[in-house]
Amino acid sequence: MTNRILGVLGGMGPLASAEFMRQLTLLTPAERDQDHIPAVLWSDPRVPDRTAARQGHGPDPLPALIRGIRGLEAAGCGAIAIPCNTAHGWIDGMRAATRLPILHIVDAAAEALRRRGIGPGPIGVMGTAATLAMNLFQDGLRAGGWEVSIPTEEEMARLVTPGIALVKANRVADSHAPLAEAAQALAARGARAVVLGCTEIPLGIAAGPAQAFPVIDTIEALALASIRWARD
Repeated sequence: MTNRILGVLGGMGPLASAEFMRQLTLLTPAERDQDHIPAVLWSDPRVPDRTAARQGHGPDPLPALIRGIRGLEAAGCGAIAIPCNTAHGWIDGMRAATRLPILHIVDAAAEALRRRGIGPGPIGVMGTAATLAMNLFQDGLRAGGWEVSIPTEEEMARLVTPGIALVKANRVADSHAPLAEAAQALAARGARAVVLGCTEIPLGIAAGPAQAFPVIDTIEALALASIRWARD
């Protein structure tokens, strides 16, 4: 049992935030309601598109992100988890705006790799075009010793970006084939595991047959990091 309240800055997208809350609940060792982690979900789908902003043809999402942080602060939260990988491109601005610790999803993914016994070596990373362009996972995981490969521009345009859009449109079952094909292409090029670095991607991958190689669900990884924070 813990009295530490987790703040969840969500809505990017709404289904990924709901899945984070589901996994936070299922992964918490608990026998009764009172054993679970107090959490406040701020789910605001009005946050401007992160990929569009990073590519220079959309408004800056930082003011909306900080508005959510203020709401979580007012609710008495002690830390913030953000179940959106691309939003972490603005983490410096968010951290400058609050005293609350913000759990980093790339650190959570690195811990998940170590927990699965996947040490330094070749791995693949999937994500939005903006997440990959910002090198969020490439820089973070290479610092830990992993060799990172990402989908080609053709694979992004044909498979990954449309697959993410299908999840956001609530067509999760339809998203499996393109997303799984992109993951399999990374594995075929030597990746020992594939990090699903967009919180929509695990939903699509899970909508069909399991992959023959390890995949790292960043929603699950962030939920486990949140549980560790709450019980520390």
